[in-house]
Amino acid sequence: ESVQDVPQGGVLLALPSLLANGLLSHTGSYFQLPPGFYGIESIFLLLAFMALARVKSIEQFRYSAPGEWGKLLGLDRVPEVRTLREKLKTLCVASLLQASAANGDEKRADEGHVQCWGLKLAADWLADSPSGAGAFYIDGHVRVYHGSETALPRRYVAREKLCLRGTTDYWINAMDGQPFFLVNRAVDPGMLIVLREQIVPHLEILVLQAQPIGTLLSQDEKQPHFTLVFDREGYSPAFFLEMQQRQIAVLTYHKFAGEDWPKDEFATCTVRLANGEESEMKLAERGVQLSRKLWLREVRKLTESGHQTSILTTNRVLDLEAVAGSMFARWNQENYLRSTQKYFVDTLKMIAYRAETAMASILREKLARTDDARALLRDVYATEVNLQPDLVANTLTVRLHHLATRAQDEVLRHLCAELTATETIFPGTNLRLVYELGSS
Repeated sequence: ESVQDVPQGGVLLALPSLLANGLLSHTGSYFQLPPGFYGIESIFLLLAFMALARVKSIEQFRYSAPGEWGKLLGLDRVPEVRTLREKLKTLCVASLLQASAANGDEKRADEGHVQCWGLKLAADWLADSPSGAGAFYIDGHVRVYHGSETALPRRYVAREKLCLRGTTDYWINAMDGQPFFLVNRAVDPGMLIVLREQIVPHLEILVLQAQPIGTLLSQDEKQPHFTLVFDREGYSPAFFLEMQQRQIAVLTYHKFAGEDWPKDEFATCTVRLANGEESEMKLAERGVQLSRKLWLREVRKLTESGHQTSILTTNRVLDLEAVAGSMFARWNQENYLRSTQKYFVDTLKMIAYRAETAMASILREKLARTDDARALLRDVYATEVNLQPDLVANTLTVRLHHLATRAQDEVLRHLCAELTATETIFPGTNLRLVYELGSS
């Protein structure tokens, strides 16, 4: 039946993009739930909508109206927090033991299965966009642990300026900030070891799956399979050489830059960033030899204050502007994925982030200020909608209420038209989604 003025109904506009990014693609292969009122599709959709609405934890969801959220899923209500926790436990533990019964370790079986699901999604994303395999950005973040069941080692948390107990997450992202997968280490041996033992082997497999093997094998030795971008924690000439021998390029900050270069060496260059914008930078380049007789390219950026930022790379193919754009693009990803609690929820948040990125690219086609795209989407998610099913035409019309200005409404009409053109079917029904703007 029709419903009016559903709070935060704007999250339904993300449904086509969520499904396109694999939200429900592999649920049947990796997860199962016993028969009940709340099925797998409902739980996955709810968690993705929560991520888009910036509900940072399941506990925070306790203060949301279950009946209103239920309307977004076609249900009377969504599960209460305790039930939702039980469903998550079943998805991440109990339902996975079949596939790993021979292991004998329930905890390890669970972790392996969820990670396989995440890596399968990463492979799909790379296959859909092989160009994304050119560079991968590695970022490590400490996830603070506030419980008392496990005595985790203490780590320095920069944002808190304290040593706190927690685990370390290593996020592997594309140039535009879209995440591919993450590696979690309870006992962190350091970025170099994690790169060698987990990240690089996974990436080699994913890149081989995303591109024709013959293409990779026939490349010139100067052309790397892909480029790793990371901060000074991964600085190691021995590691640089090891990756070069595996035809993998590295891009990082110079840990021992030395004296400043003469300012007359720098020239103003136009650097294209991952979001399509162009920025003027003063750049200069030299060759530099490190230990083990390893030659690299050193690129420096001169800021208005006179500071020189030094970058090292073994990539001999990228031009000067592309090297600078690749390094400074690594900070483009917003603070969207850092406050998560489980690998499972982290992966759902990656899907949500990728979905939002796709929607933001559509908005930028009509926005005068492209940086406003994500802020506008946050307003959209918080906006009320009217839902009108038509069982004769097999459609479900999502009618979004007007935004604050006429200019925003015009941009939103463009988004609605693009989303309607996808002819997305609402999961579990035969109703095609139609998006419109206007409260009546």
